[in-house]
Amino acid sequence: MRIRIFSGIGYLLLFVAILVGCDGSGSHHKEDCTPDPTYHPCIDSAEFVGAVDNQLLPFVPGARYVYRGGDETIVVTVTNDTKRILGVTAIVVHDVVSVGGAIIEDTYDWYAQDKAGNVWYLGEDTKEYVGGRVVSTAGSWEAGIDGAQPGIVMHATQPAVGSPYRQEYYACEAEDMAEVVSLNQSVTVPGGRFDNCLQTREFTPLEPDVNEYKYYAPNVGLVLEVDVTSGARTELIEVTNP
Repeated sequence: MRIRIFSGIGYLLLFVAILVGCDGSGSHHKEDCTPDPTYHPCIDSAEFVGAVDNQLLPFVPGARYVYRGGDETIVVTVTNDTKRILGVTAIVVHDVVSVGGAIIEDTYDWYAQDKAGNVWYLGEDTKEYVGGRVVSTAGSWEAGIDGAQPGIVMHATQPAVGSPYRQEYYACEAEDMAEVVSLNQSVTVPGGRFDNCLQTREFTPLEPDVNEYKYYAPNVGLVLEVDVTSGARTELIEVTNP
């Protein structure tokens, strides 16, 4: 998350589904991908809380974030809806990407927070549009279905700088990862100046050339994304809180 504004930093999908059986059981994967059988996070629904109030990634129902990257506008709304996944009540976050007023992607993301304060990413329902018609749902997944596993999108206590962690795991389809780069960056975007930001590098073994820096401001959340290769930016324009 998470707020997926990946390749081109315009919330385009990182993954184009290649419909080949992963293990002969009906899963899909890229031909050069090998599933990792060792990743199985333990999810105990009794250890989760009803709100997502991690300081660096708060999802308050009714909050609305507007980002802009190139010719794309991304509107992220924390809804009042919830979804039960693996026995956990997840908050539904709605992300809409448009160009010139035309929607090119519409996604519902599912997040939940455990008692320690870690924010987990439990899946997404995403659709890509061309000319007003759905052309792809590639990248959609739900924890607990077809072997998909959740990941941590924001830790309560940040891991050491340079220590990678999984944000999601749907073998050979959605394998986003991140690592902490810095704990005290300052960022200036149209939405304001933010200090003491967490900087992460997000990447995926499925697309080795895709790398992005993300900056999370205390009590706000994601404020900036920068493509490591091109330097292209997706910036927070405004936040509306309930």
